[in-house]
Amino acid sequence: VQLQASGGGLVQAGNSLRLSCAASGRMFRNNGMAWFRQAPGKEREFVSGITWNGGNTYYRDSVKGRFTISRDNAKDTMYLQMNSLNPEDTARYYCAAARSAMVPSDPNGYRYWGQGTQVTVSS
Repeated sequence: VQLQASGGGLVQAGNSLRLSCAASGRMFRNNGMAWFRQAPGKEREFVSGITWNGGNTYYRDSVKGRFTISRDNAKDTMYLQMNSLNPEDTARYYCAAARSAMVPSDPNGYRYWGQGTQVTVSS
């Protein structure tokens, strides 16, 4: 079972990145999924989540209006479009599959985790 995150990089403030999370080994079409991030010296924090069918999406306040989460269950892939990036978005971003169809903000609600992809935003 693997979740493979990709799409990170180094960008200037105001630019965009699109993260992808591909699942292999099993399907997560019935699971809620989410993106978390962790900056050095800080706790892992919920960024955005999406229910099993994409019917509901959730965002932390600081990314609302800038980030968009989506998923393509036919491809077993989840995405995070990040626009208007700022230096406070700098972190390692992790994708995760929830234990159920729901999308908790607590990392303990997730069973499977990707290895993460680094996002660095310069000012």
